[in-house]
Amino acid sequence: MKPSAAGDPKPGAPEILDVALIGGGIMSATLGALLAQLQPDWSVTVFERLGKVAGESSSPWNNAGTGHAGFCELNYMPDPSDPEKAAQIGRSFHLSRQFWAALVENGDLTDPASFIRSAPHIDVVFGERDVTYLRRRYATLRTLPLFSALEYTEDPGTLAEWAPLIMSGRAHTGPMAATRYRAGTDIDFGALTRALTAIMTAAGAQVLVRHEVTGLRRGRDGLWTLDVHDRDTGRRHAIRARFVFVGAGGGALRLLQKARIPEVRGYAVFPFGAEFLRTDNPDVVARHDAKVYGQAALGAPPMSVPHLDRRVVDGRGSLLFGPYATFGTRLLTHGRRTDVFTTIRWSNLAVLLAAGLRNLPLVRYLVGQLLCTRRRKFAQLQRFYPDADPADWYPIRAGQRAQLITPDPHKIGILTFGTELVVGAEGTIAGLLGASPGASTAPAIMTDLLARCFPQHATRWEPVLTRMMPALTTPVDTDQQTVDHTFARTGRFLGLNHGQSGIE
Repeated sequence: MKPSAAGDPKPGAPEILDVALIGGGIMSATLGALLAQLQPDWSVTVFERLGKVAGESSSPWNNAGTGHAGFCELNYMPDPSDPEKAAQIGRSFHLSRQFWAALVENGDLTDPASFIRSAPHIDVVFGERDVTYLRRRYATLRTLPLFSALEYTEDPGTLAEWAPLIMSGRAHTGPMAATRYRAGTDIDFGALTRALTAIMTAAGAQVLVRHEVTGLRRGRDGLWTLDVHDRDTGRRHAIRARFVFVGAGGGALRLLQKARIPEVRGYAVFPFGAEFLRTDNPDVVARHDAKVYGQAALGAPPMSVPHLDRRVVDGRGSLLFGPYATFGTRLLTHGRRTDVFTTIRWSNLAVLLAAGLRNLPLVRYLVGQLLCTRRRKFAQLQRFYPDADPADWYPIRAGQRAQLITPDPHKIGILTFGTELVVGAEGTIAGLLGASPGASTAPAIMTDLLARCFPQHATRWEPVLTRMMPALTTPVDTDQQTVDHTFARTGRFLGLNHGQSGIE
């Protein structure tokens, strides 16, 4: 279905879409941009309930923008001797770099500086226990080609060079340690989503904003019918599609439940919100050009790892510190208070009850965060930046996340950190559940979707995919030479520091 002049679906008997993308975030945009390369003749439509794409978790103020690659996120590696999850995420992020670089090379992405820039990734820990942990983590990672450029220090003078604000005004408070990866990145996923959306619309796709999908059902002919509500006119439409991707963030579980696919039975979600402290003071911002992560508090969810980040959005630099957890029953920043209740089914009730019983430290943590005063919140910032001036900082609301709880009997009731692709109905529908590190690894997730949902096209699509992302067949971390070559090549197209060392 090509875009109509009015950009509105026609009532009555609808045309049959090849692909319907629900949600206008980074996942739908990535899948749409991939299909524009692989199958530009397919009819594709994006349905977004807000007035613009990238208005929820893909907004640059609703995510950390870290470009998660496993370098500074300590929660990806709780056991300092087991690097597999960090390495897996690192490999996935380099697939993202290859995909974006290929789009720049062929002229589809024309301004990579609008969404990605170099930013060192740093860990800072305090106290003998965490210093010992970080030292062991560094020793493990340093042996892997992907992480060979990681640096380590326990010297306050060196740390002051890496991140001046961290040591500014700091009295001796006991052991400290840090690692640094100079070739890290800061990403504006909102700008990237818009750029990828432009690629798919240039190939003929349609984007319908303020159109909310309220229902999904599969007919006897195998086609899906989407009940679509035009939030401007109030009109409702029935749109049919051969394939549906539900990339609606916190709203994905409810829509997959409405689709009645057995693969989603038992899944549940738990809502988390967040707040950050932000400063735009140019004198302060100029002194901190890094992303500095620490250890999460005891009982805190993985997404609550504290970090002091330099963000550049629309060409303007700011610093963010947080997150401070908030709680509500919305599953989307612009959602409804009834959101979480609409996902409760008999099939997931036991999973939710088990989650409550198994996560009592989390409950205590959330209560403590909700009772936390502004003074106490600022004290947490001063642990990272002792000289912080309260007059420079103000609170901002960040994104809402739907943390995944899986029906896996071996981990029932455990909040899952990460994302999970659910595929049902003979591969005619798929949806993404969960949160971080989703955005940073979107190309890896979407190529997995293509393989699982469109196996009949694998032979024809493989040459295009492997040309764009060689790591699909040759892992980027096979050896040091391959890692260094990939860094240099993707860095050149993306306008980043070319080598792992961060030096041109």
